[in-house]
Amino acid sequence: MNKAFYLLIIGFFCISVSNAQEFSFGIKGGPSYVMGGQITGRVGGGADFGGTVEADSQFKYHGGGFFEVRFNKFLIRPEVIYSAMETEFPFPTQASTYAVEKVSVPLLFGYNVWGPLDIYAGPAYQKILDATLEGNEPDQPVIVQNNPLAAQAGIKASFGRFELDLRYDRTLASKEPYVINIVNGGSDGYGINTADFDDGRLNQILLSISFKIFDSAANPGRRKGGCYF
Repeated sequence: MNKAFYLLIIGFFCISVSNAQEFSFGIKGGPSYVMGGQITGRVGGGADFGGTVEADSQFKYHGGGFFEVRFNKFLIRPEVIYSAMETEFPFPTQASTYAVEKVSVPLLFGYNVWGPLDIYAGPAYQKILDATLEGNEPDQPVIVQNNPLAAQAGIKASFGRFELDLRYDRTLASKEPYVINIVNGGSDGYGINTADFDDGRLNQILLSISFKIFDSAANPGRRKGGCYF
């Protein structure tokens, strides 16, 4: 699936650049509002915590690059985005940070609704680089997703070489509960022991500032036709 997705994006590059009226590429980054995560304690013996804990949303960050081709009012925009994501579980004795790092490769299709304003949506391939839960026993890996696909949709506005972009990034993975063991006793304990990680999926809202390193609209002497890749 990975190879097919990458070949699809390269194919779009070649076809799109050959027929595009305008194209640009650049870098982007900004804050992210991260949501998701649910854990339910298992009651074994003694005073084990058996409640359900929903993770609190947190702000983190993202950054990456984009390539955009435009055909009148339509656009195609492949991107590569690194995201550092966190939420926080308010366990009985202390909070635990749930942290995930991932790389997303979205392929977005958009439409210019008015002046500098575009709307867009499309699929994204996601690769999880690392996932940790504070207090989790070392031999218990954290499982984030069972499907590498996600969907993104948003709106952006252009101001010369700069863009302001607001989007929603939602994983298409399904819930897949599994058992984890969390440090319970002592000064480092979290007040919860064996538990079900009900939902490890994370979604996010991204606010990006983009800068166009090259913009053919500002460089009429660009090469016309052909594939650069």
